Amino acid sequence: MDPILNVAVRSLCVYLFMVIAIRLFGKNQLSQLNAGDVVLLLLISNAVQNAMVGPDTSLQGGIVAALVLFAANFILKRIMFSNRSFESLMEDEPVILIRDGIADQAALNRVKITQGELEEAIREHGIEQIKNVKLSVLEVDGNISVVSEDEKSKQTHYSRIKRKNKRKYH
Repeated sequence: MDPILNVAVRSLCVYLFMVIAIRLFGKNQLSQLNAGDVVLLLLISNAVQNAMVGPDTSLQGGIVAALVLFAANFILKRIMFSNRSFESLMEDEPVILIRDGIADQAALNRVKITQGELEEAIREHGIEQIKNVKLSVLEVDGNISVVSEDEKSKQTHYSRIKRKNKRKYH
């Protein structure tokens, strides 16, 4: 097999494997990375890099691998956009965490969000207590949206990624 075609096929296989693995292990987990998760991602990227390019460590091999990954991601997004069934297979559904001032403990357990993290998220929205939340949703991208009981307050959007980064510096 042509070395460039070999890199392309290997890269595509690794991409598909990683998409499936992330889907199986929960995309929501990506929005709340801790130090161990970052180390794991770095080690996985190093391990799959060898699987993609094999012995071809040339610039050309690296560019081909990167192009295949970009193309595969672009095609996957287009398929998800045009096919709702495929999109629902690839994406999680939003999860309601609070409805009418009552936290759904089963939902919190399922998405592995602690009571403290939930309370912190609603405080980030300027709401002091869970009982003052009309609706709180863990969105498919890992962000938490909150709608206040107070009609004057607007819906707010809270990024769990930003929250974790803020903690590092304070």
